Amino acid sequence: MDVNKLIQLAATAKSRDISSLFSDTKRVDNYSLSAANLFLDYSKQNINNEELTALFTLAKHLGLVEKIQAQFSGAKINNTEGRSVLHTVLRAPNEQKREVLKAQAQEVINTEQRMSEIVADVCSGKLTSSTGEAFTDVLAVGIGGSFYGIKVGLSALKPYHSTGLNVHIVANVDGAALQEKLTQLLPQTTLVVVISKTFTTQETLLNALAIKAWLCAALPENCIEQQCFAISTNIEKVTEFGICEHNILPMWDWVGGRFSLWSAVGLPLALAIGNDNFSRLKLGAYQMDQHFKNAEFEQNMPVILALTGTWNRNALDYPSLAILPYDHALRALPGYLQQTDMESNGKSVSVKGEKIYWKTAPIVFGQEGTNGQHAFMQLMHQSDDIIPTDFIVALNGSSDFKAHHQVLVANCFAQAEALMQGKNLNQAQQELENSGISEQQINELAPHKVMKGNTPSNTLVIDKLNPETLGALLALYEHKIFVQGVLWQINSYDQWGVELGKVLGTDVLKAMNNEQVSNLSASTTALIRKFQAGCIT
Repeated sequence: MDVNKLIQLAATAKSRDISSLFSDTKRVDNYSLSAANLFLDYSKQNINNEELTALFTLAKHLGLVEKIQAQFSGAKINNTEGRSVLHTVLRAPNEQKREVLKAQAQEVINTEQRMSEIVADVCSGKLTSSTGEAFTDVLAVGIGGSFYGIKVGLSALKPYHSTGLNVHIVANVDGAALQEKLTQLLPQTTLVVVISKTFTTQETLLNALAIKAWLCAALPENCIEQQCFAISTNIEKVTEFGICEHNILPMWDWVGGRFSLWSAVGLPLALAIGNDNFSRLKLGAYQMDQHFKNAEFEQNMPVILALTGTWNRNALDYPSLAILPYDHALRALPGYLQQTDMESNGKSVSVKGEKIYWKTAPIVFGQEGTNGQHAFMQLMHQSDDIIPTDFIVALNGSSDFKAHHQVLVANCFAQAEALMQGKNLNQAQQELENSGISEQQINELAPHKVMKGNTPSNTLVIDKLNPETLGALLALYEHKIFVQGVLWQINSYDQWGVELGKVLGTDVLKAMNNEQVSNLSASTTALIRKFQAGCIT
C-alpha cells in the first residue's frame, strides 16, 4: 500500500473543514447508500471525490475483487494456518453450501438440523433434565469468539426472546462471575452448553468443571449426559468430561472464533430466540454477503466503510474509532467490535511475514448513546484528538416510550453534527454576548466553550432492530474488517498475539504452586509472592 501517496493526497484534507464539502448540493445523495435494510450516510467524512476515487483505485490495484471471490469460494486465505475462511457459507442456502463445501456440506447441513432439533425438543418439553423437569434456563460457557457473538445477540434481540428460556452466559474466569450466575439458577432445570473448539481453553474448562460439580452435587449420576451439550472439535476430551457424543456439535477450522455465531456456537442464542428468528438473523447476514460480493465498489457498503476508515487511519492519522449505538439493545456491540476488529487486524507483519511500515487496526471503543455524551465524548469534543465515529440508530424504537425514542434519535443526529461543526472562539464569544454577561466574563469563559469540530463520522440507520437487521449489521462490519486487512496486506484471520499470554499464564500458575520457572521478571515474581502471602504488607 502506497501510504506516502495517501498522505500527500490528504495534505489539503487535514486543513479542510468538512462543512465546506457540503457546498456540493448533491453530496448527501452521492455519499449515502442502502443495502440489506441498512442505510449509510458517510457525507460527514473528510473526503472528496478525487480522494475517494484514489482509494477505489488502490483497492482494485491490491486485488480486492479477486480476494473477495477467493474468500467466498473457499480458497485458503488464512495463509499462516492453511485454512479457508468460510463463516459466510453457514448463512447461505444449502445449494451454495454444496457448491462450496463439496463433501463436507452434508455435515454442515446435518449440524444445522441437529441444532434446530435441540431447540425444538427443549422448547416442547421432549428433552428434560435428569430429574424429568422442563428446562427453564440455559447456561452457556465460553470465552472470546465463543462468547461475544452470543452476548451481543442476546441483548440486541431481547424483544425476540420467544421460547420462554432464560439464557445466561459466563466467560470470565473470575469465580465471582460464575457464582453470580449460579445463585440465579436451579440445577434441576438448567441446560448447560460448553463452547470450546479444542476443549482445552483454560477459562472455559475451569468454569465448566465448576458447573459440573454444581450439577453433580444436586442431581442423579446421569445429569451431565442428560443436561450438558458441547460445541467442539475434540470429541475425546468432551466425552472424557462426561458429555455424550450425541450431544456434541462440531466446529470447523474454516470458522474463526470471532465469526462463529453463525455456526452451532449460536445454539444458546437460538434457544432464546427460537429457530425461526435465528434463521432470520442468518438471512440478514446473507443479504449483506450478497451485496458485498456483487456490488460495484462505488456502491458497496462494506468497501466504503473500509476505505473511509483506512483514509482516517493512514492518510489523516487518526488512531481511534468510536462505535456509538444509540440503541440500548446494541449496548454490547462496541465490545463485540473491539474483539472482531482489533483481534483481526491488530498486526504489524504482512501476509508474507514482512514488517509493514503503516498503521493497521484502529483502537476501537464505545458505549451506548446517550451515556457516552456524559462521559468520554467530552474528550471527543474538546481535546486535540480527532476520533472518527460510527453512529448507529434505529428509526423506530422497540419500547412503548415514543417520546424517549425521538429524543434519543435527536441526540444521535445532533452529536454527529456537533462533532463536525464544532464551535470557534468568535461563535463562543457571540453566544456569551447574547446571554448578556460582561465583556470580562466573555473573555474568561469563551475559550472554555470552544470545540474543535471537523471530526468525521458515519451514520448507520436501520428501520428497526430485528433479527435481519442485526445479521446485516454484524456481516457489514465483518466484511469491512476483511477489506481493511486486504488494504493493509495482512492476514485478518489469525491471532497469534493471543497465544503468548496463555503460555506465560501457565508459567505463572506453576510458580504460584512453587514449581521452578525461570522466564519471569523480578516484578512478576514479587507479585506472585505477594499473592501467596495473601496480604499487601
